[in-house]
Amino acid sequence: MKVDEIRNFGVIGHAGCGKTALCDLMLFKAGAVERQGSVDQGTSVSDYTPAEQDKKSSIYSTPLTCQYKNKTWFFIDPPGYNEFVGKMICAMNAMDSTIIVVNGAVGMETGTGRGWKRSNDLNLPRFVYVNRLELEGSDFEKTLQQLQDAYGKTVCIPFTFPDGKEAALSKVYNILTDKDLPPEAEEYRQSLMDTIAESDEELMEKYLGGEELTSDEIYRGLKTAVLSGSLVPVFAGSTAKDIGVAEMMDAVNNLLPDPKARGSITMADGSKMEISETGPAVALAFRLQNDAFVGQLTFFRVFTGTFKADSEVVNLSTGSREKLSALLLMNGKDQKSATEAIPGMIFAAAKLKDAHIGNTLASSPDVKKLPPIKYPIPVMSYAISAVKSGDDDKIITSLQKIAETDTTVQISRHPETHEFLLSGMGDQHLQQVIKKLNRDYKLEINLATPKVAYRETITAPGEGHYRHKKQSGGHGQFAEVYLKVEPSEKFSFENAVVGGAIPKNYIPAVEKGVVESMVTGPLAGSTVERLKVTVYDGKYHDVDSSEMAFKIATRRAFKEAIEKARPVLLEPIMDVKIRIPDRYMGDISGDLNQRRGRIIGMSAEDGLQVVNAEVPQAEMAKYATELRSLTQGSGLFEMEFTRYEQVPANIANEIKAKYQASLTEEE
Repeated sequence: MKVDEIRNFGVIGHAGCGKTALCDLMLFKAGAVERQGSVDQGTSVSDYTPAEQDKKSSIYSTPLTCQYKNKTWFFIDPPGYNEFVGKMICAMNAMDSTIIVVNGAVGMETGTGRGWKRSNDLNLPRFVYVNRLELEGSDFEKTLQQLQDAYGKTVCIPFTFPDGKEAALSKVYNILTDKDLPPEAEEYRQSLMDTIAESDEELMEKYLGGEELTSDEIYRGLKTAVLSGSLVPVFAGSTAKDIGVAEMMDAVNNLLPDPKARGSITMADGSKMEISETGPAVALAFRLQNDAFVGQLTFFRVFTGTFKADSEVVNLSTGSREKLSALLLMNGKDQKSATEAIPGMIFAAAKLKDAHIGNTLASSPDVKKLPPIKYPIPVMSYAISAVKSGDDDKIITSLQKIAETDTTVQISRHPETHEFLLSGMGDQHLQQVIKKLNRDYKLEINLATPKVAYRETITAPGEGHYRHKKQSGGHGQFAEVYLKVEPSEKFSFENAVVGGAIPKNYIPAVEKGVVESMVTGPLAGSTVERLKVTVYDGKYHDVDSSEMAFKIATRRAFKEAIEKARPVLLEPIMDVKIRIPDRYMGDISGDLNQRRGRIIGMSAEDGLQVVNAEVPQAEMAKYATELRSLTQGSGLFEMEFTRYEQVPANIANEIKAKYQASLTEEE
């Protein structure tokens, strides 16, 4: 095949929009499969894993391939669920363009806006396919209006138009070529012609001069506009009734760019590399999969150059060399071997020693790396422990292996609560990880809500004094320490001892005693912060004083000083950004108030409402699940730590009571 005959794209959209059904239908219409796959019947080419068949939706980003007319397609079907966004992000870094599928019975959803924004960030040309127009309540023009309000009337222009609504839908009109357009579609033909003319100065002069553009000139202008992103053709249709799909497939061949159209790729250091079939080969690893028969498969997208089977390549990200045995072209679970892979192609390689998602594979060590893939911060965590004693190390090792195939899974040990945390993008996401742990590694874990890492500080000055004296034959222990504490923006320690009351060689032991005492505060056993500590007096003994004696005296003096300084409890506050359809604004606002949240601002973005709020971390433990319930799966949020704030007295009293009860139990 030739590079200019390749089309590389992704089919993306919100869960339930029908994007996987579209992929199955396109494979069937292209003749790549003898029988059309079905998600509901468990025969989808794309959603072929047992987990996807059970869930009846995509969990993984599945590469697909077919030949349609005179072009070879490499396309990817990533998951639409918000919680599996990491897999979508990885896959989109391997695409040249996107088809964003929208459910015409629902309109724009968070998955629509997320797909558009990511396409924009990666400079990917795109189509929009408004699907499910056979359903009751579907409305192409209403959905189109939402798209135009969000992205521009001159950007989102219909390329096809439905001949009827709901059950009356039987075909689509081609806005450019059909002569019998309905009156409401005529304005779209004019809009398309204006956009075509604006794409090229020569075409503009001819168009404004009243001359008719030829068919070749029209498609040249359309390709230029689509490539630049100034035009996003909108297609109407129904995968269930196979309406409007062939028209869009033809447009994929005619309007979406070939892999060389972008001209060059930007490397991690900002330099440019020209795309060609010759010269050094460069590819990006965007997916890892454990295959029951061939072991681990690593999926790559070729950006430039030609990779050959049975050749040695270098992993620029790790510095290791790898042997590419066979180059496997994947169509769902089916695979066939290729002798070489050129720009735009997606291939899988088996049993590589040291390849990870985001790595750059190259034929030469002198090539620069591709930019790193950016992932969202996890929004939900479980504290995990082994069901069977002694399985802890196996569980952590196995979860780390799972995290290699899913880049939004994180395993960590919290430095303050000392819990092992399994973090991800939501409850459904983490449940899939837990099922995989049980299914593939035969390991079971207990799940708990993670402890909140509270902090403690003081609101007034305080002083403490302690004399440590112990005599038990031979050398005794003696140290006396006077401390004062006061509020401060950050921790500092000052030595104000005069006259050698405490020798200088014991001052470090005093400071160490303070730092060790700050690990466990008096209120809830939390880290103490935001204070200045001054040692101003004390006594020592020539024989019985020691560093240990001064540390012991310091701890007791510090405890007394803190208790006199009106200590308070602090809690972590999260900066939360929530994206929701407008109809859920009231529910979300009320829910945030119940969580002690403060709404900082509201705005519109990508056709959705964006709520910026600050919410205590303690109130956000299960928010991913609760937001999904509140918004019927259409809400999306991200959050990160912003600062610590004082806990309200009633809640602080509950936390202190639990802590004191836990101390009593330990005794």
